[in-house]
Amino acid sequence: YADVAGLEEEINLVKEAVELPLNNPTLFTKVGVTPPKGVLLVGPPGCGKTLLAKAVANSTEATFIRMVGSELAQKYIGEGGRLVRELFALAKEKAPSIIFLDEIDAIGAKRLDGSTSGDREVQRTLMQLLAELDGFDQLDDVKIVAATNRPDILDDALLRPGRFDRVIEIGLPKDEGRKAILNLHLSGMSTRRVDVGSIVGSTKGFSGAELAATCVEAGMIAIRDGRGQVRQQDLKDAVAKIAEKRAHAGARKDPTHLYA
Repeated sequence: YADVAGLEEEINLVKEAVELPLNNPTLFTKVGVTPPKGVLLVGPPGCGKTLLAKAVANSTEATFIRMVGSELAQKYIGEGGRLVRELFALAKEKAPSIIFLDEIDAIGAKRLDGSTSGDREVQRTLMQLLAELDGFDQLDDVKIVAATNRPDILDDALLRPGRFDRVIEIGLPKDEGRKAILNLHLSGMSTRRVDVGSIVGSTKGFSGAELAATCVEAGMIAIRDGRGQVRQQDLKDAVAKIAEKRAHAGARKDPTHLYA
């Protein structure tokens, strides 16, 4: 967890839902409470969903099995379902384990009538995933963590109690979170008279990944100038460069800029 900054509240929520049942299952049995079987992490890209899942796996010394949803969306009939069965069989064999399904919306989108054969195969894969989620014991040594940028398109069957019971939102970091993330990345760099607090305001709207990229860019600026330390101006220039990239990316996503 020392590698995860700015997500203290979210870390505690994941600990309760994933780490505690794996490390101390008798506590839940004693109280008579059923822990969440699955946890869904939602939020924009680059905000730490995958990093948080890895931190939990490391803390519990559990086997961490990561699969991207698009890998389960196979072309041939039955292939996606077979992969899901093998995934859960591997997790049970390597227990205690955490299955991390990234971009689960690739196979977990709402089912629609009149779909193509490819869509129907994805739906069959989703049905197999739902069956596996229902199939193993609540207090088994297998926990499911899924992540998505698009919770609005997920099928309601995934979100019903007994599957992904807990939905944890991991949004863009606020001022304190951005400061903690910058300090974390700069702690491993050679710096000179850097005041992180003075640039936090100019990073508003940055994701954790963009803040990491800012620190790397500041280091690259120092290297280009032949210096061995990062200075305050390097950070300011790096923030401006990343902000410019964000603006260009936003313009590409918005087709109206073509007609301005």
